[in-house]
Formats: sequence, structure tokens, C-alpha cells
Amino acid sequence: MLPISQAVLVKMLLALWRCVGDALGRLLRGACARWTRVPAGRAATPSSVNYHFTRQCNYKCGFCFHTAKTSFVLPAEEAKKGLRLLRESGMEKINFSGGEPFLHERGDFLGELVRFCKQDLEVPSVSIVSNGSLIRESWFRKYGEHLDILAVSCDSFDEDTNKTIGRGQGRKSHLDQLYKVRNWCREYKVAFKINSVINTFNVDEDMSKHISSLNPVRWKVFQCLLIEGENVGESSLREAERFVVSDGQFQAFLDRHSAIGCLVPESNQKMRDSYLILDEYMRFLDCTQGRKDPSKSILDVGVHEAIKFSGFDEKMFLKRGGKYVWSKADMNLEW
Repeated sequence: MLPISQAVLVKMLLALWRCVGDALGRLLRGACARWTRVPAGRAATPSSVNYHFTRQCNYKCGFCFHTAKTSFVLPAEEAKKGLRLLRESGMEKINFSGGEPFLHERGDFLGELVRFCKQDLEVPSVSIVSNGSLIRESWFRKYGEHLDILAVSCDSFDEDTNKTIGRGQGRKSHLDQLYKVRNWCREYKVAFKINSVINTFNVDEDMSKHISSLNPVRWKVFQCLLIEGENVGESSLREAERFVVSDGQFQAFLDRHSAIGCLVPESNQKMRDSYLILDEYMRFLDCTQGRKDPSKSILDVGVHEAIKFSGFDEKMFLKRGGKYVWSKADMNLEW
């Protein structure tokens, strides 16, 4: 066995100490989160819920934090039952996401849930997050009147960068489709929003000109987030470490775009615990420990019981601007 120098030994011990310290830190943060998020005897109100009803997607974004680990989708009637339970528990906004929500049944499954939430449940705000690639004008003609907000994900205004990230399919232009969807939103009176994930491949880009041209009601700018079991770790379907940017890099991107009035920034700290996320089984996902720990399904135990295990930080939800004018009837938009 080769002798280890004192300097090398010290470096090894310091590295081990940092790993132990990081692990303990995550454990303590998770424990504190569970103790402080929802006061004893009071469950959070699910005013804004993100329902990821499918994990399947036609894109392969390298940083994706909700990956295709199952192909399960609830039957429509079961999904509607769960949505009704949420509405009865105080839900005011429902956001449908994935995966890619327009992939299942060519968007008709999604469209019927949108119609149900707006017509039957009278939910004040119904929204969708999509990569935009599968949206057709015929969908707007059929379901557009029931939709308040459509958010399209776009991480770069350079096609090669989008392809490097994984946001693309074949020879189709992600950007051409983005502008088509923007025009359809205007024609069919749906508020248009853009979501961008800031990562190593776009952190130095200046998107000001394009964002100003598209003129979304909100431009959500997310710092690339690592989630154990989704985009990092042995069981993950992605390896997102190479996409991660520092807090300083993220802030520099925000500073570069500070003149954009619709910009809504979300750092890792703001994102992690401030969303109520339902998975494809209608289980709340607790991300407080850097992974997604599911509750029992609201279909089995009800919303009040399941939400206790959501890890939801209601104060951070409000701090990040989670509550805003989210019904198109109240936006006074010029179509």
C-alpha cells in the first residue's frame, strides 16, 4: 500500500467533512421545514395547485425535474373527482403540466379537464404549462375560451442552444412554434406567458429584444434546480449537474434583464417548497429534502390529510408572488 502524505490526508478529511456537513444540513433543513410550514391543527389551503397528470414528454430537456418515470395517467373521471375535491377545499387556480400535457390523447384529455374546471367547477384561473410543440389552432377553437393562461417554455432564442438543452424535436423550429402560439393566444383571448430555465447554456444570453416583442403577461425565470431521483442521483433519468448555475450567475442574468417589467425571478430557494405539486396519482410531492416524497393520494385520504405531507411553504408562496391577478377576466388585456 502506497503511503499517503499528510497534505493529501488533510484534503481527504476536509472533503469527507464537507459531505457529512452538507448531508446534515439537508436533513436539518428538511426537519425544520416540516416543523414550521403548516402550524399544528391547520392544513394549508390549496389555493394554487400544479397538477402534473402525465410524465411523458416529446422533448428531452437535460435539466427536467419531472421526468418520464411512469406512463400512468388517471382516467378522466377519477381526475375530475380529484379536481372537485381540490375545489371544495379552496382551490382558486389550477395549472396543468407534465411531462408535456398536450401529448396525451392529442390534447383532448387536457382540453376536457380545462373545460370541466372552468365550466363545472368555476375555478377562477385555469392555466397550462407546455413546451408548445404539439399545440394546434384547432385546440384553441375547441377549448380556448375556458383557458386563462398558457405558459410556453422557452430557454433560448437561439435554435442551436435550444437543441443543446434538449428543447427540440427533429427539424421543427421551437421558436417558430412559440410565435405561432403567441398569435393564437391573442386571437382566442388567452393570456400568454413564458417560462425560462436559466442554465449554463443560456446564462449569458440577452433575451430582452425577443421578450419585449412577444410581450407576455409574465416571464417566469427559474434558476436550474436539482431534484434527487429526477435529474440527479443514481435513479434519475437526467444528469443535470452540468446545467447548474451559481446564485451569482443567476443574479447577473436578472440584472441584464432588469428593464423587463413582466420578469418574475425564481431562485432555487424560492422554487423548492413554494409549489403545491400533484403527481399523476394525485399525490402531493414534498421537495423539502431535495427529492420528491409523495403523500397518499387525495383520492384515498382527501385533500386535508394529504396536504399535511406536501412540505408546502405558504409564506414563501406569497413572498415569491404566487398570488397575483390570474384570471383573464380581471387582467384588462388588450387583445
